[in-house]
Amino acid sequence: MSTEPYLPLRPAQRQQLRLRGIDTPLWRWGRPDGRLLVLLHGWMDCAATFQFLIDAAPDALLDYQLVAIDWRGFGQSGWAAESYYFPDYLADLDALLGQLAPGGAPVALLGHSMGGMVAGLYAGIRPERVSQLISLEGFGLPATHPEQAPGRYRRWLDELQSTTELKPLADFAALAARLSKHNPRLAANKARWLAEQLGRQADGQIVYRADPRHKWVNPVLYRLEEVQACWRQISAATLWLAGNEAKLLGWLGEDAAQFAARKACIAGLQYEVLDDCGHNLHHDAPARVAERLMRFLAQS
Repeated sequence: MSTEPYLPLRPAQRQQLRLRGIDTPLWRWGRPDGRLLVLLHGWMDCAATFQFLIDAAPDALLDYQLVAIDWRGFGQSGWAAESYYFPDYLADLDALLGQLAPGGAPVALLGHSMGGMVAGLYAGIRPERVSQLISLEGFGLPATHPEQAPGRYRRWLDELQSTTELKPLADFAALAARLSKHNPRLAANKARWLAEQLGRQADGQIVYRADPRHKWVNPVLYRLEEVQACWRQISAATLWLAGNEAKLLGWLGEDAAQFAARKACIAGLQYEVLDDCGHNLHHDAPARVAERLMRFLAQS
């Protein structure tokens, strides 16, 4: 692995937006007048996560207007006043598109993990606003059952009365080591660069920029049937990419038939598994993901 510092080949242009009362950093690449492709990061991540994909992509991707935000309470975005609820991400995305594409023209969405979940729901809730949908490991959460509700609400109430903190680390090298432990294919210099985007110095230590309240349980159960109803309304051309080493079915607690039922909700879905990739496939194989992304955008 390289020990040289990672220097982005295509540095982002930065600006600040106000989305629904939250100060929100915006990262931009590509042509300001190009077709809009919005990039949505996953849980405990930030907009910088897409830098490696941008750097590995063919030059043609830079003909697009590429935009990524830090979700509320992640990266350098402002924190919510109280709890974080999943529908807020949908509303933030809606507000973002209202600013970037105020005429209502459909745009392309790419989301990783939680970002893919948001993008998929939004594409079914407002199908007229989404022309193409690309989901990287954004297949939703395990199904829940009503019997889980009392315990979930109880845990949430207990957490509201607690003081939540994310454990600090000694330095950025320690945070980079943690990132590499969870993603062994991430080069050391990339892990260090990403660590400096995800963390900040405080009292001689490194703490995550993310609001620790993201660790609280969501009091509202994930209702798969409602999610699937939204997916069935998707009209956009859709590409879902998965990593072959992500052990997705085991995490979802489903067999192949149950997972096939999820995929069947989206008409004309293109679903592919990439070899030698884990959950963060845009880090593990950025050039292959970019190449597949470009073929999909050209076809649809």
